[in-house]
Amino acid sequence: MTDTAKARLLIVDDEAAQMQALCDTLEDNGYETVGCASGEAALVALQGTPFDLLLADLMMPGMDGIGLLRAALAIDPTLVGIIMTGEGTISSAVEAMRSGALDYILKPFKLSAILPVLGRGLTVRRLQLENATLERRVRAHVTELESANRELDAFTRSASHDLRAPLNVILGFSTLLVDDLGPQISVEQRNWLSHIERSAQRMNQLIDALMRLSRVGRQALTLQAVDVATLVRNVAEELRDEQVPQREVALQIGELPEAKADAPLLRQLFVNLLSNAFKFTRHTQQAVIEVGSEAQGQEQVFFVRDNGPGFDMTRAHRLFDAFQRFHRTDEFEGSGVGLSIVQRIVQRHGGHIWAEAAPGRGASFFFTLASRPLEQPWT
Repeated sequence: MTDTAKARLLIVDDEAAQMQALCDTLEDNGYETVGCASGEAALVALQGTPFDLLLADLMMPGMDGIGLLRAALAIDPTLVGIIMTGEGTISSAVEAMRSGALDYILKPFKLSAILPVLGRGLTVRRLQLENATLERRVRAHVTELESANRELDAFTRSASHDLRAPLNVILGFSTLLVDDLGPQISVEQRNWLSHIERSAQRMNQLIDALMRLSRVGRQALTLQAVDVATLVRNVAEELRDEQVPQREVALQIGELPEAKADAPLLRQLFVNLLSNAFKFTRHTQQAVIEVGSEAQGQEQVFFVRDNGPGFDMTRAHRLFDAFQRFHRTDEFEGSGVGLSIVQRIVQRHGGHIWAEAAPGRGASFFFTLASRPLEQPWT
């Protein structure tokens, strides 16, 4: 339906003469009309032909206007209903609107009053049809995404398995060569084998990182109140013991409010951010790592800040890309997926993340967690 010339009206009134007069009048004004003298006959008409508007008399023997409207909406939920009533039953017409009618028109009919009501009804009908079309497209798109995610998941598992097999062969035979030939291997040949082994191990690490990234997207959210301060302190102590037992690092943990989040995912988020902070302050004298939060408008923003080497903000648009690195592997180890995982976790919670940094002046990572996290996995 694009204009009134194509609009189809179903007019239902047990007073046949009045019903026919209204049909004729509205046809003269560019509408296509079908008239019925009972609700039962109207339902039969609805089963066979789509209509844009239903004009139903409120008071009819047998099935009244409200009953007809409810039955008609069960057949076509996008149908727009308008009740026709006399002056003495306006309160009943209002009740009909609560049952699904868009509006009502009064008898005796005045064309100047009817046409604006029909215009509004057709506008609503058009919007309902557009919404229905959009919903179908969204459902189809979601189905496609779910299928694509399943295929991607299967591909990731298959690729991981298929890639590990030749890598294990490379690692195994390089080790056998070193063990069997022993002193017969020259220093240069031993270096070659070491390069082969390191590269194979690096590939294994990248495969592990790819699988971790994939799991973050598939993991269902279990939301609960999380004591962020306790979580951060526990993560920081574990990382300090594992990564920097011989280093002096000033760790400053500020006020951290409770958050509604998936606790394991939130823990992984802070593990990744704090691991980076410890790693990138390795060569910094008087290393300082700060964790805190601050209110920005209606949002609570968490941050992790360090005084490491930082990075050039002109490259920040690629910061959260998978396998993206801003430092050489001989400077700082890593697979390049840690921040990508952090971004996925924040997105799964309906928040957003960004960074501020400068070369030689450290880096700060800020993120929010929405009050109503997103339940759909990222794609």
